[in-house]
Amino acid sequence: MTRFRYGLALTAACSAVLLTACGGGGSADRSGVAPASLSSPASEGATAARDESTAKEPQAQRTRQGQAGGVVSGVEPAQQARQVIYTGSMTVRAEKVTPAVQQAKQIVTEAGGYLSQEESNSSGDTEASALLEFKIPTAKYAEVQKRLGGELGKQLSLNQNAQDVTLKVADVESRLKSAQQSLESLRELLKRADTIGQVLDVEREISSREADLESLQAQQKELATQTAMATLTLRLVGPVTVVEDPADEPAGFLGGLKAGWQALVSFTKTALTLIGALLPWVVVSLPLIALVVWLVRRDRRRPPTPTPPTPDTEPA
Repeated sequence: MTRFRYGLALTAACSAVLLTACGGGGSADRSGVAPASLSSPASEGATAARDESTAKEPQAQRTRQGQAGGVVSGVEPAQQARQVIYTGSMTVRAEKVTPAVQQAKQIVTEAGGYLSQEESNSSGDTEASALLEFKIPTAKYAEVQKRLGGELGKQLSLNQNAQDVTLKVADVESRLKSAQQSLESLRELLKRADTIGQVLDVEREISSREADLESLQAQQKELATQTAMATLTLRLVGPVTVVEDPADEPAGFLGGLKAGWQALVSFTKTALTLIGALLPWVVVSLPLIALVVWLVRRDRRRPPTPTPPTPDTEPA
């Protein structure tokens, strides 16, 4: 039987060669792969191995793509919105500070923001200055910043900072949910308390958890406010106001020498101001002081008044 099968296989191979020579070979013959019905047991094993490797290759490729792209088991990770706190400071030189302050307030109000702090020095139109702190919606922050720097005058400096607090916000929310669940469990336990001691212990624990819950709620509210509203500090200066840039400050010995000279000048100005304030009082009070001194000296030079002798009394 074995020789008979080998004979059939040899006959089939010869037939295939004759068909190829006559040009009647099919697509399977052109590819060099024998049909499954005419293949030997060895060729069937090789074909099965190739099919298995072909099936495994797309799966391995998908696994490598999942590791490179962060996809595990075909599940896309949820995209969480980033929570960012924006802060900035800007210095603008304006022709007139007071109208520029009003215009800045109007620009921020139109964008949905508000003024949180203001310091102004109206010593004159040319030397006046103002420091304004605005709270601006995050979506309008870039637009308002551009308008303030372009419409109020000449922008001298701009500093910006962005802090991503997404993980902090998620941590506070998670702790808040855990605190709420723990508080609910304690309240259920309070209903099942039997003795006064158990009631007091549970109430004490509830009070502590409520305090923690209120603290977490305050943190959540503050983070929500900071991420929803950006903070922009605007400094407006007059045409001749001197603005010192911290980047231009010398360091080392020259920086210390400059700081010492500025301190000496400041002390001299303060001392002269104090002397100028006291001088009118000294001029007015000097004649009065001289009069008091003269009267005291005159009393000291006056001789003492002699006392009359007392008569001696004789005994009877």
